[in-house]
Amino acid sequence: MDQLLTVRRWRRYGADRLFVTQETGARVGSVDLQSGEVVADTPALEERLRQAAQEYLRADVTELVLPVPARGGDTELAPADQAALEAWLGSDDPDSPGHRAERGSPLRARLERLGAEGWQVVHDVPLGRQGSVVEHLLIGPGGIFSVGEKRVPGSRIRLEGTAIEVDGQAVPYLRDARLEAGRVRDLLVAGGCASITVRSIVVVQGDLEVVGRQDPLAPTLVVPRHVVPAVFRAMPTVLDPSRVGALGHVARLRATWSR
Repeated sequence: MDQLLTVRRWRRYGADRLFVTQETGARVGSVDLQSGEVVADTPALEERLRQAAQEYLRADVTELVLPVPARGGDTELAPADQAALEAWLGSDDPDSPGHRAERGSPLRARLERLGAEGWQVVHDVPLGRQGSVVEHLLIGPGGIFSVGEKRVPGSRIRLEGTAIEVDGQAVPYLRDARLEAGRVRDLLVAGGCASITVRSIVVVQGDLEVVGRQDPLAPTLVVPRHVVPAVFRAMPTVLDPSRVGALGHVARLRATWSR
């Protein structure tokens, strides 16, 4: 019997994602419909995750249940469908024009590189019951950071003091990032983490112009994606390995974020 996958759409607080789960409730992965980022929790099913996303959007339903063909079965898309899927989500081919234009690895992969250097990263952290999600929570020698990416390729991003504009229009990136970091801190403290500071990092994919100089110790920093993970490696050490491990453990508990 074929395994079944369930596709559900989640749209709240500016986020728009598809989540795909197995019959057991285990998550296969997610697709960010705004950025096109595909996160496969089950790598062997990544291709089916991509196909499921397209089938869901074609069906125009609130929930879709799809079979996973048995191993060795035909899971290939028709050429026209494959081309459409790559145009939307991007190609898996590292030599494709889309990947070359991306100038390297996605943010998720860049943050994961810090794992061998004493950092811990937790992705897609749900904040309380309001439906908001922290894209990446990073905990390591340099501190605790909520990390979110703004993908506006081709746009001009201008940062001056605490004001940020995209193509001349003011955007609330810094305010939203500070509020998110504050919420993360409150929930970690409620979960038993005392004497902590949570900073926020806004990672932008676009032409970033910084007027003046950013304080490297400011509560919120705006950086281009290509400086990740180097920007974290350059931060002074404020947490020892045992503290990082303890904080990482709390951050991975579902109960921490469900308050």
